[in-house]
Amino acid sequence: MAALDLSTLEIMASNLGYPEGPVHCRDGSILLVEIKNEQLSLIPADGGPKEVVATIQGGPNGAAIGPDNRIYVCNDGGFDWLSIPLPSGQTLDIAGNQPADYLGGSLQAYNPANGELQTLYTSSQQRQNPPGTKIEDWSPAYPLCGPDDLVVDDAGGIWFTDYGKIRERDRDITGLYYAAADGSAITQAVYPLNNPNGVALSPDGKRLYVALTFERKIVYYELASPGVIIPNSVTGPDQGTLDGSHLLTANFEGQAVLDSMAVDREGNVYVATMLPNGNNPMSNGGISIVSPQGEVRYCPIALPNSDFAPLPSNICFGGPDMKTAYITCGASGYLLKVRSEVAGLALNYNGSAFDRNTLNLKSS
Repeated sequence: MAALDLSTLEIMASNLGYPEGPVHCRDGSILLVEIKNEQLSLIPADGGPKEVVATIQGGPNGAAIGPDNRIYVCNDGGFDWLSIPLPSGQTLDIAGNQPADYLGGSLQAYNPANGELQTLYTSSQQRQNPPGTKIEDWSPAYPLCGPDDLVVDDAGGIWFTDYGKIRERDRDITGLYYAAADGSAITQAVYPLNNPNGVALSPDGKRLYVALTFERKIVYYELASPGVIIPNSVTGPDQGTLDGSHLLTANFEGQAVLDSMAVDREGNVYVATMLPNGNNPMSNGGISIVSPQGEVRYCPIALPNSDFAPLPSNICFGGPDMKTAYITCGASGYLLKVRSEVAGLALNYNGSAFDRNTLNLKSS
């Protein structure tokens, strides 16, 4: 089964403000969002000082390149932040509840050519009910609460998850969405879901994977065509209330809170796995690799400087052979790189369109 060569693990950048959504660029630099710092940033290939691509108010939570060379961003609307000082001198930044200055959730697009940030969607008027069947109206329109992660299919459509927001006494019930990149149409494809997070497509585009953070499992939906879920005869509309999903696995290491994901060329799913040893900030998360058949291999993170990385947040692939994996470590603020045994899947419309000379950099 696929694996990461942990002996090659290196720190590429540090002191980032809860990094997420890494995208590999053609010059080896990494484009990513910093949720706490409310910005889209570029990390040079040599690990030099980061450069600001765009300021994005709220909570830029995921990034992907679309068919028009715009950078699409899930915006969660912001968080209250909890800073946890450790005896070692390290400080962890933890995303908490919905803040008083919450901006609402949205899907946005940033155009590096002119520096324009466009808000495409803040709600969905339509939903599939049950998933993969008839489309009906939400009345009133269903607001986006905390969009989290996204993947662009080969037709240029955008699948994205809405993780929702947590408040003192309640939290949102959310779903999975499919949207046109030009802002013309959005459909809530699956509802309800419990804090859906990472989302990814299989190499043939016929499976859509979704990580359910607190349920500690990955499910998938079979696709008939772009944006069209095939109803599951076991969990689909004939059963009335279920969501039409198939279970890939729930067999993860320890507590294993799940975040975002990537896929390799063989169809293995790599999911950022937080806090496998429980809610201990002086511990390490890792990457769980899940085969298309649901077999699991866990690759723990051990930082070379002995800092802790309890909350890895995402992963992408890059390099000339697509065998370098780049891992964002949200709470500890690191960007890591490590060699992979299997080449990563090249994403549709991926970051090879950009390098530091073609991005609209704001500062160094």
